[in-house]
Amino acid sequence: MISAIIAYLVLLNPFALFLYLEPLMVDLSNRQFNIVLAKATLISFMITLIFFLLGDFLFQKILKIDIESMRILGGIVLFSFAYFNIVKGRKGYIQMKENLNDLASEIALPFMIGAGTLSLTIMMRHQLPFWIGVLSFLIIFSFNHIFVMLLKAFKDQISKRKFKVAYDKNMQILLRFNGFIVGAVGIDMIVTGIKTIFFS
Repeated sequence: MISAIIAYLVLLNPFALFLYLEPLMVDLSNRQFNIVLAKATLISFMITLIFFLLGDFLFQKILKIDIESMRILGGIVLFSFAYFNIVKGRKGYIQMKENLNDLASEIALPFMIGAGTLSLTIMMRHQLPFWIGVLSFLIIFSFNHIFVMLLKAFKDQISKRKFKVAYDKNMQILLRFNGFIVGAVGIDMIVTGIKTIFFS
């Protein structure tokens, strides 16, 4: 259970999620941001539970789709996302919407949950009993939410002091650097999917 939680958190990457959401923190109040993140977390948790229960059956029995096809598609989406963010910086990241529910959905998919996390979810079904799996996902998404909010609190404290200019400049660098990492993950997913389909 512990190893599965750690593996999932590494793939989910709460720090990268913080970087991804950083532009929104300027436009939303602390309460609004917390609500949007909580809704995105709930959406992600519910979708994850559905895939934990039915993912293997849905893909292999009903749709007759190889799970590796989803991995390749997820890699393409991640690479596209990373490319625009490397080129555009903050402008390429998630933008404000009038409807906060739409905003929560965009945060949940494809960044909080995507092909990589859903593939791992299906694999966890074969390794963990049902209730242990549910408890694991509760821990994972709760930790993710708390970690992002703690980072936001730290950011807010820095913004009130003389370090704000230095923080903003370094954040631009981190946003683009994160794009390189996400892009590399996307390419790795594509390569792994192709290798598994054609060479395994």
